[in-house]
Amino acid sequence: MDARRLALLALILGLVAAFFVLGLGQYLDLAHLKAAHSRLADAVAADPWRAAGWFFLVYVAVTALSLPGAALLTLVAGALFGLIQGTLLVSFASTVGATLAMLSSRFVLRDWVAGRCGPLLDAIDRGLARDGAFYLFALRLVPAFPFFLINLAMGLTRLPTRTFYWVSQLGMLPGTLVYVNAGRELGRLDSLAGILSPGLLGAFVLLGMLPLLARRLVDALRARRVYAGWERPRRFERNLVVIGAGAGGLVSAYLAAALGARVTLIEKGKMGGDCLNRGCVPSKALLRSARFAGELRQAARLGWRASGEADFAAVMERVQRVIAAVEPHDSAERYRELGVEVIEGEARLVSPWAVEVAGRRLTSRAIVIASGGRPLVPNIPGLELVEPLTSDSVWSLRERPARLLVLGGGPIGCELAQAFQRLGCQVSLVEMGERLLLREDPEASAAVQAALVEDGVALYLHHQALRFERRDGERQLVCRDLGGGHPLTLGFDRVLLALGRVANVEGLDVEALGLVRRPNGTLETDEYLATRFPHLYAVGDVTGPWQFTHVAAHQAGYAVLNALFGGFWRLRADYRAIPWATFTAPEVARVGLSEAEAHEQGIACEVTRFALAELDRAIVEEATEGFVKVLSAPGRDRILGATIVGEHAGELIAEFVAAMQHGRGLKQLLRTIHVYPTLSEANKYAAGAWQRAHVAPWQLRLLRRLHAWQRGKRRHRREKPPQG
Repeated sequence: MDARRLALLALILGLVAAFFVLGLGQYLDLAHLKAAHSRLADAVAADPWRAAGWFFLVYVAVTALSLPGAALLTLVAGALFGLIQGTLLVSFASTVGATLAMLSSRFVLRDWVAGRCGPLLDAIDRGLARDGAFYLFALRLVPAFPFFLINLAMGLTRLPTRTFYWVSQLGMLPGTLVYVNAGRELGRLDSLAGILSPGLLGAFVLLGMLPLLARRLVDALRARRVYAGWERPRRFERNLVVIGAGAGGLVSAYLAAALGARVTLIEKGKMGGDCLNRGCVPSKALLRSARFAGELRQAARLGWRASGEADFAAVMERVQRVIAAVEPHDSAERYRELGVEVIEGEARLVSPWAVEVAGRRLTSRAIVIASGGRPLVPNIPGLELVEPLTSDSVWSLRERPARLLVLGGGPIGCELAQAFQRLGCQVSLVEMGERLLLREDPEASAAVQAALVEDGVALYLHHQALRFERRDGERQLVCRDLGGGHPLTLGFDRVLLALGRVANVEGLDVEALGLVRRPNGTLETDEYLATRFPHLYAVGDVTGPWQFTHVAAHQAGYAVLNALFGGFWRLRADYRAIPWATFTAPEVARVGLSEAEAHEQGIACEVTRFALAELDRAIVEEATEGFVKVLSAPGRDRILGATIVGEHAGELIAEFVAAMQHGRGLKQLLRTIHVYPTLSEANKYAAGAWQRAHVAPWQLRLLRRLHAWQRGKRRHRREKPPQG
């Protein structure tokens, strides 16, 4: 906190202290004001403008400093100046004072609070940017809420000052009128309880609901405008139609059916979508075989004489067996047994309430679009000459390519590059960035980079693919060194594109409905996952912002509840603790902020690191490469983020996800019993490292003195001669 903020804080605290030390509160006592009523009335009669000016200044000071007595001053305004003039004086003085209190709070405290509660404050700011005037108006209308707390709390937000001012003045006006009017009978009042009867307070509460009801009315009017030109069916055949049977679509259909809704699920390809058939399941099956290949190379360290060569075709056949084993969980037959109508075919939106598929027109009260995404295929000259593979098509390989070129150093590129290298391919990886896994902590990406190099992957970082060529029957890629070096030509047998994913919206006819697409091609949705139509939702890769299977399933829960019960209440999607993992060896898992992101966003944090080399189970498993890194609020154990690098990091991160989701800190994690010896103890030891770092030297000195005193006290008692 800089000198100016400290000076203002000291001034405010000094004035507040003087108010209480000098006993000025006695002048804002109801009995005192009643006794002085005649004298004050004479002063107002002698010079009304001067009296009004002094009253205005005193009222502003009381509210600006959040001192007790504003309610009594409002009574005095009615007693001395009458209903109209008193109301005007109090209305403007209270608003000016409240605004000064809000600005003081903002100047002194906001940066300090933002440094410790940045993500939470950002979420509040986003909510206030959308609904701030409504909620502030509601709070101002209800005298049950202490106004000085509202002033201080709003100072911590980015609510515009002008909005705070006019909403406060308008919202406090009804209460001001009641108090000023009561003040006209000041001599008859025995206490403030006589002003607000339970009935009147209840009326204020109902009045406070008006802005929220008004918001509902505004939403209804907006919806009416959005639906203009579309004819709403009189009756609906079903409660929900879900387009796409990937993770988001399957969870949507399952939950809707479990809640008793009539639901139809439409899929144009295979049930299970990308995750089952082309993504998570096949890739992790491949990685399991690759991990075994890596373990074989470490056989000597484990006391074995072993060698072996991967049967590439058998490995790829195993991938298909794994898909077939999981397939029944996502099958059409299973979902029909759950009460879901499953239709095979390509869906097209023909109205906000109707979908056309396989020659049928289906009407529904709500629709969820869960059409997923597909690999990005860039427009690189000559690409059509080299028959590129993607994460969709690579599973058709049965013959091992001797030289595999991978474009892209993100999670998919790193996972598959390492896997195919371990299975006997010579892999070259080209990445435009200066490091792999750009979204991850630099220390984590460095660990993965070292592992890939150790496995034999040839890395070409900071290189841009310019064009593909075929020369003398050889496939080649020409790259540009973005660091200024000479162009590079790489020969290869097959190329795998791992450059990200794009949303599947083609064929849905979203343009006809005017659905908005973001610059990256995903469907734009609000905090409730609704598109421009309040009953038409989108989840998963088709909307983002995270393209993970578990996020699609997470979003599906909110979308379905809002679709089925949105007429009564709606839930904002909760993204407070979104985890993810990259399943390389070592694995990288993360939730919340990384250290680099905290620095970029100016969020103050403390970093605690625990190396797996110190963990017994990691030593036993020959898995000491890695670490647990935790970000916490300065001086507090509140977790802002965690990154884990090491074996089974994707499993270990769950403890930090639960802690962040439910507001548990590192102290509670430290007190949690962990089985010994397990890798999960790393989380506890990281919490222990944080605890040790927060034991102050003076506390240790005090404890040492206590222990020394106890040792001396016991010795003194032993040496005391017996009595008698």
